Amino acid sequence: LEIRGAGELLGEDQSGNLHAVGFTLYMEMLERAVKAIKAGKTPNLDQPLELTAEVNLRISALIPDDYLPDVHNRLLMYTRISHAETADAMDELQVEMIDRFGLLPEPTKNLFAAHRLKLRAAALGIRKIDAGPQGGRLDFAKDTQVQPITLIKLLQSQPAQFRMEGGDKLRFSANLTEPAKRVQYVSDLLKQLGG
Repeated sequence: LEIRGAGELLGEDQSGNLHAVGFTLYMEMLERAVKAIKAGKTPNLDQPLELTAEVNLRISALIPDDYLPDVHNRLLMYTRISHAETADAMDELQVEMIDRFGLLPEPTKNLFAAHRLKLRAAALGIRKIDAGPQGGRLDFAKDTQVQPITLIKLLQSQPAQFRMEGGDKLRFSANLTEPAKRVQYVSDLLKQLGG
């Protein structure tokens, strides 16, 4: 559609709300509706377009100015990292950055690690990961993929380390003062919750 034009679907006489939502969002909504119809389902227009997880590890996760001085390239890399949807895409992007700009500094490694956690969390239906030096918590979405039995086993196996807050938050306690240890701990926890 972008190359050949979309006729009146996106033309001047288009009678929808394309101008109100913008071309990119409109295309995402259209793609979601087409996928649902192809799968024999009715598109759920009330559902958010995509569950994205918020990841706060309380560590520096960025591309430093001295590693990539050009602002345009830095913003482009941030955009590409945020749009990577698979671990393979993340690996390719990481290799490309090393080839173009040199070995990744620690904050950039943290950025990639945080995005990998974000992808995993979104796939499991976890809305938020908040981890600090003494532990943290996971917030589950209503339609989480984490099985209740998996949570029960986790809580029973390590009651001093894990506890539920309400029906949708898992709090964990651990000594995570080192950033690498914090990333690894959260990654291992997501693996456990994924079954």
